[in-house]
Amino acid sequence: MDEMNTLPSTATRRPHAALLVVLALASVAGACQSTPATPAASADAWATVNGREIKRDDVEKAYRRTAQANVTPAEEEVATAKLGLLNEMIVQELLIDKARALKIELADTEVDNAFEEGKKNITPEEFEKSLAARNLTSADMREALRRDMLAQKVIEQQVVAKVTVTDQEITDFFNANRAQFNRTEDAYHIAQIAVTPVADAQIANRTGNDARTPQEAVQKTQMLMARLKEGMAFGDLAADFSEDPESAPRGGDLGFVPISALQQAPPALRDAVLKSEPGSVRVVSNNGAHTIVLFVAKDTAGQKDPSMPAVKEGITNALRGRREQLLRAAYLTEIRNDAVVVNHLAKRLVELQGKALPAAPAAAK
Repeated sequence: MDEMNTLPSTATRRPHAALLVVLALASVAGACQSTPATPAASADAWATVNGREIKRDDVEKAYRRTAQANVTPAEEEVATAKLGLLNEMIVQELLIDKARALKIELADTEVDNAFEEGKKNITPEEFEKSLAARNLTSADMREALRRDMLAQKVIEQQVVAKVTVTDQEITDFFNANRAQFNRTEDAYHIAQIAVTPVADAQIANRTGNDARTPQEAVQKTQMLMARLKEGMAFGDLAADFSEDPESAPRGGDLGFVPISALQQAPPALRDAVLKSEPGSVRVVSNNGAHTIVLFVAKDTAGQKDPSMPAVKEGITNALRGRREQLLRAAYLTEIRNDAVVVNHLAKRLVELQGKALPAAPAAAK
């Protein structure tokens, strides 16, 4: 696998989702209908969030939107993927709940514009064909996009907008790390998402996700590249999914790597940086393992200081990124603590001692 993609200029901040996100999340549109607070969950409920159900069919649809073509995973791998999707849908519903409480609203025009933007690279005929193949309607997709955008508005208001970096903090960071800004040779700022084909002894990403077979590793890498193309932030995906225990907690950030060190790296990894432009992403594969490499920026040799715009911006982004990551994790933990969430699928899988659930009935056409 050797795939190259240039990220949007907002790579460090997730923008409104494009068409692939609409398709991937379209099944969420009807996932959480209002139900009375007291009755027990229905037989096909895979989770309840503050009394609202996420049903098996919603997760099955979401899986069909994200499953890669020409890949036939084992039943246990499919169940693992569906459990991960369900957890994402639970988080989204918690954020939608918070939007209601905070009276955060989304104008129809915002959804309309994002919906049309997502369709701009596909012909109407291809769009309708894709809908039919996925057993979806435009209304399904538009509603899913609305929910995704509304959840993101909560994160923007409650996390991103509350993180500040002062000039004094920039100066303090520079003084504490002055040696890093005196470069004796050119250096390249890179970040990575590591995916391995074996079970790892230590996983430090936020979701605990770990590819355990070569097939899982391929599928996971394809999923991550698709999400990057949709506009999701590289740092968030690295923090959620990277299997490198050292860089995952930092959003995959490896900092500035001297050119002499890069030249000692395997040729494919070296070329993924040296032969690319800042902002580009490439997948480097070796012996079943895959590394998604983001080339952030190049810095030339010499003494640097915060009076240089690029240096100040780099320090600011580093400090903001760390704080946003911490605040986001804490905020999501807090709203989950305040909610009543039952993951019925997880409970059933535990009862089955790791065996996969029976296959779902075929989707109606």
